Amino acid sequence: MSTTATTPSSATPVVPPGRDLVVDLARVFCVLLVVAIHVMMVGIAVDDSGAVVATQPLQEQSWFALSTWAGQIMPLFFVVGGFASATAWAGARRRGDDAGDFVRGRLLRLARPASAVFVVLALALAVATAVGVDPAVLDVAATGVGTPFWFLAAYGITQLCVPAMARLHARRPWSTLLVLAVGSVAVDAVRFGTGVTSVGLVNLAFVWLFVQQLGFAYADGLFTRTPRLVLGVVAALGYAALVPLTTAGPWSDDMLRNLNPPTVPLMVLGVAQVCVLSLVHPLLSRLMSTAAARAVVFAVGSRGMTVYLWHLPLLIAVCGVVLALGGPLPEPATASWWWTRIPVWALVIGLACLVSLATGRLERPPRALPTGRRRASWWSVGAAAVLAIAPPFDVMQQGLDLRNAIAGAVCLPLAVWLLGRSRPGSQAPSSGLASTRAASGRAASDRAVSLSDEATTG
Repeated sequence: MSTTATTPSSATPVVPPGRDLVVDLARVFCVLLVVAIHVMMVGIAVDDSGAVVATQPLQEQSWFALSTWAGQIMPLFFVVGGFASATAWAGARRRGDDAGDFVRGRLLRLARPASAVFVVLALALAVATAVGVDPAVLDVAATGVGTPFWFLAAYGITQLCVPAMARLHARRPWSTLLVLAVGSVAVDAVRFGTGVTSVGLVNLAFVWLFVQQLGFAYADGLFTRTPRLVLGVVAALGYAALVPLTTAGPWSDDMLRNLNPPTVPLMVLGVAQVCVLSLVHPLLSRLMSTAAARAVVFAVGSRGMTVYLWHLPLLIAVCGVVLALGGPLPEPATASWWWTRIPVWALVIGLACLVSLATGRLERPPRALPTGRRRASWWSVGAAAVLAIAPPFDVMQQGLDLRNAIAGAVCLPLAVWLLGRSRPGSQAPSSGLASTRAASGRAASDRAVSLSDEATTG
């Protein structure tokens, strides 16, 4: 699948023939919806004693659980991430890269922007602790800020598996999906049967790899070839299946509670969501034919990881500044508070875009190494994978605190350094015109996949 050949600094993206802009739109939609949901989840107020109180207004609503059947879009995020991974892996193979080259690049796309966030948060938490900020308030703020970091661990795991899973998809697509589905059901059966929640962590692989495989199938055109009536029936059956799963079955009807560790309902939701995306594809494709829509999607999509990782720190920072200045904060869950969510959402997005002016280069694809040189060795890629995934995995399990913020601030830059190393390869460098053409081809290919990867969200 072709992709845009632009950089985040470009004013207008150039769209080559064959690019599925609906995927870009879906990715941006996921990121913006995640920000909107988090803005509605965070309520900050001051009680009569002057103490700062944090609440979760959205989750306190009686209709919240049912709303997550539509609002829990992380399965769709992994679907479009699977599409991007399939596209990027195909491009890597055309360039002659091996699995190690590919994994290195994907990990860099996650580790570089995440490094900046962990460094800033480690410094902020250290300063807040040193000046004597109330530990209870600091704990609530830090835990909230670290909420999105689970994605770095889960997505990192799926990216490590892309080359192997792509081969399985090419050879046995339906068998692969079946094995992953059965595996996820078995893990949940053991988890709920024994009461050991940590068993469910195995589904970080089974559930998210299943959904990623749906993205591979989407990239292959499976859902485009499927009759619309079938897509509609499958989507309806998927949502209908959630009823017995969450009533007679052991799973919660709140899809947010089904997120970490991931459970079978998210897998079912992923099937329904990819079918819905395919159903509305013609309408969304017409929308993306307009210059205005493409401009917005490009502007946000090229900064997607920054928006995703920074929106909660920025939201908490804004609330902190307002409190420090003695400014008024509407009572959470009141009518005035709900109405302020729209400008607050826009403010957070705007601030994240400003942050991207400094950090945007961290989202760009890593540069190709010169001809005749190989990327980092497998041992360094493996070590970097552990360093990049372990800190956000710990945050997912324990919540963010000064300890794991410092761990991330140390481990993630070290992972970036390891991934940036190279060693001489066995292939001799090309020379003359052939060398020039090869270098030009690699550069063009790198530009072509520059926006095919995840925003944040992916």
